[in-house]
Parts: sequence; structure tokens; C-alpha cells
Amino acid sequence: MSFTTQKKIKNKLKRFVLLLIAFYLMIGTALYFLQEKFLFRPTVLNQNYVFKFSHNFEELFLKTDDNAVINALHFRVKEPKGVILYFHGNAGDLSRWGKLTEYFVDKNYDLLVMDYRTYGKSTGALSEHALYSDAQMCYDFLKELYPENDISVYGRSLGTGIATYIAAKNKPKQLILETPYYSILDVAKYRFPFFAVKQLIHYKIPTHDYIKDVTCDISMLHGIDDYVVPFKSGEKLFNVAPQNITSFTAIENGSHNDLIKFESYHSKIKEILP
Repeated sequence: MSFTTQKKIKNKLKRFVLLLIAFYLMIGTALYFLQEKFLFRPTVLNQNYVFKFSHNFEELFLKTDDNAVINALHFRVKEPKGVILYFHGNAGDLSRWGKLTEYFVDKNYDLLVMDYRTYGKSTGALSEHALYSDAQMCYDFLKELYPENDISVYGRSLGTGIATYIAAKNKPKQLILETPYYSILDVAKYRFPFFAVKQLIHYKIPTHDYIKDVTCDISMLHGIDDYVVPFKSGEKLFNVAPQNITSFTAIENGSHNDLIKFESYHSKIKEILP
């Protein structure tokens, strides 16, 4: 091989390596500065948007101490069996989640579901602290209307970490976690295995820390084929949870957004929300 040919190959390899480095830095920079877009994927509603659902509900605008406004829906039925405080997943807003949560209203439970800051009609700067404080505000709102032992806290996907925090800081009847994660960092490591996500991601949401302080019954449901929150992350969370009060339902063939299609999901929900 001639010297000229060797030099051309080296130059091509050098350019290829430089492109890889540039691509790595570009993705890492985007992950750092746009992490809220990656993690939360909020959709915004016009403040004049009119919600329409099958059940009676009240639209709430709860003002926080830092002058943010949290938009929430409070579904109410005659002679409810209890009330569910529901923390939704990372995509969509109350126009979507209100319809999904009517599944529980059909079971004759009152239900409160809020939109996180930057979602729907909710306003204010988003942060991990704000997620917790806004969630506690909603819990306190329900405590004014219901006995605390009638409150079931339900989290789905992103909302499971927030729900676990609330259950750890209060005394609800039970905690229900659909597709839970060990921590946001754990999920980020799965999605971005070649990046130092611990240094890049501001949001930690260490569900594994909070769950150790939960004293009510805990029910976890997770699809084995979940491609968004890995099944292993849910299993790892179960392994550090208080074993005497925690159950784990593994749903065969279930992925992330379709657990409601499976009889094993309905059976477990019927058991814990009779």
C-alpha cells in the first residue's frame, strides 16, 4: 500500500472519528438543554378550551404559593366508594387524561387529576420541586373533602414517582403504580446508555428512596414488554419496596400504554378498587 493511499485512509478515519465526536456532543448538548422536552412532552391548551366528558366534573384552577396555576379535573359521583388522586404520564394533557381516568369513575370512585406545569392550562415554571409541591397541594385539597383513609393515590408512568413521593409524605389508603420506574435516572440510562446522564439530567425523581417510607398498601402493575419504562426498572423498584405491603403484577405481552387491554390488569384493579 502506497504512502498516499495510507494517508487518505487515515484522513477518512480521522474525519469519521471527528464526526462521531461532534454527533455525540450534539446529542449530549440537546439532552442537557432540551431535557424537559425529552422527559415531559407537554401539550398546551387554550385557556378557553372546554372539556367534555361522560361523567360530571368540576374544573379547578388551584393557585400555588409562587403564583403558578394548576388546572385540575374533579370527577364526582353519587355515593362514591372513595376518591383517587391520579398523577398522569408524560405526554398529553387533561383533554386526553380526563377520558382515560373515567375508567375509574365508572367504578364509582371520585377522582382528581391535575395537569403539571406547562401542560394544558397549567402555568408556572416546571421543576422537580414544583412537581412535588403541586402534588401535595392537590392531596391537601382532597383531605379537606374526604377522610384521608378514603384517598387512593394512583401514578402512571412519569406520575408513579410523584405518587410515591405523596404516599411517603402522607397516610393515604393505598398506592397504585402503573408502569413504575426505579428513578428517572434509571430510565434515562436505559434510553441514553452512552451518555453521563447523571451529570446531564436535572430531574432525578428517586422513586426507590421514597417507596421505602410508604406505609400503606402498594400495588405495582407492569407490562413485561414495556419499551418506554423497562420492566427491569419496575422489578428493581419492587425489590426495594416494603415487601410485606407490596404486590407486583407482571402483565404478559403488555407494553407501556396498553395494560388496560389485558384481563390481568382488570382483575388486579378490581381487587384493589372493588
